[in-house]
Amino acid sequence: MSWKTAQLCDVALLDRKSIHPREADAETPYLGLEHLNADGSIDHSQTVSTQELKSNKFLFTDRHVLFGKLRPYLRKIVRPSFSGVCSTDIIPILPKEILSRDYLFHFLRSPSMVGLATERSSGANLPRLSPSQLATFTIPLPPLPEQKRIAAILDAADALRAKRRESLAQLDTLLQSTFIEMFGDPVTNSMGWEVKRLSDIVERLDGGKNVAQSEEPTKYRVLKVSAVTSGVYRPDESKYLPADFKVPESYVVKSGDLLISRANTVDLIGATAYVWSTPENIALPDKIWKFIWKRGAEIEPLFIYYLSQNSDFRRLLGSRASGTSGSMKNIAKPKLLGLPIPLPPHSLQQRFAAIVGSVEQQKERARAHLAELDALFASLQSRAFVGEL
Repeated sequence: MSWKTAQLCDVALLDRKSIHPREADAETPYLGLEHLNADGSIDHSQTVSTQELKSNKFLFTDRHVLFGKLRPYLRKIVRPSFSGVCSTDIIPILPKEILSRDYLFHFLRSPSMVGLATERSSGANLPRLSPSQLATFTIPLPPLPEQKRIAAILDAADALRAKRRESLAQLDTLLQSTFIEMFGDPVTNSMGWEVKRLSDIVERLDGGKNVAQSEEPTKYRVLKVSAVTSGVYRPDESKYLPADFKVPESYVVKSGDLLISRANTVDLIGATAYVWSTPENIALPDKIWKFIWKRGAEIEPLFIYYLSQNSDFRRLLGSRASGTSGSMKNIAKPKLLGLPIPLPPHSLQQRFAAIVGSVEQQKERARAHLAELDALFASLQSRAFVGEL
């Protein structure tokens, strides 16, 4: 099937009408890049008054597509359902009558377009795509009814993925609620559990060392800090170690390990992840430790894991970090091991761990289904703009 093509500037307006915040109503919604998500959704917007904006911002409506031009590989491209103002790092795009907004949204989010936007960005530390470059992007232009049909199919497939992600989020919320119900507030110790130091239950903290990565595939891979910062263990966030590097047993990650980042930004210091399963030959870097529990310690690692996911407890943990190099922080072993923790009876911890195990099985099935839906969406996306859908 052969479709006409057009440059984006011929079928849409890169609409950079600006307004100074003092000229806008105080309750006008405001969107910054931090409010745009990689999945195309929008986090709660702020208002002109709550953000205390001082420089000009772009106007947008519910007819625009908003395109985040800073680090375009982050895929911050959304369809707002309201009017407002946005950061000038966001380009409002207004489709003309011959172009469906939903079709444009999906086209700009397709892997080939994200790759092109990334390739054409300039700036080493903060790469940005210029509006003039974006304007030259070539877009396939089937008849408008066909555009709408394609967008509807992609919307339906994406909605299935969103529901599965929501189900996973609800299971996480269930476990967090169960933790509070069984153990109370971990910071105030509302249930009056015995308080111990981590050093009372932890024999030591094992970690790796900073080693140059290998460009060639080798036997061992070493984790990046990003392997734990989401709170979920991600062994794919790793790189190859040099072939001649001898990996001590204490560096190797195994199922059942509890990992923690010792160095990161203010928000991510002390991020933890539980290793349910892992590929063989994964090693720790210098910025991630694993807990080695004392023999005979009445502790369930899953209790400590969910304790560390509590936002208030996380802040308490983070307050023990230090650092002077910008926003980068580091927590020393004595500071971490001196952390006081409420320690409920082992039998109660075991009961909670059993609940976590049961829910984790449900999550694993949900993740497998989500992976299938992701593969389906990728297939539809690859066919959508070449006339094969």
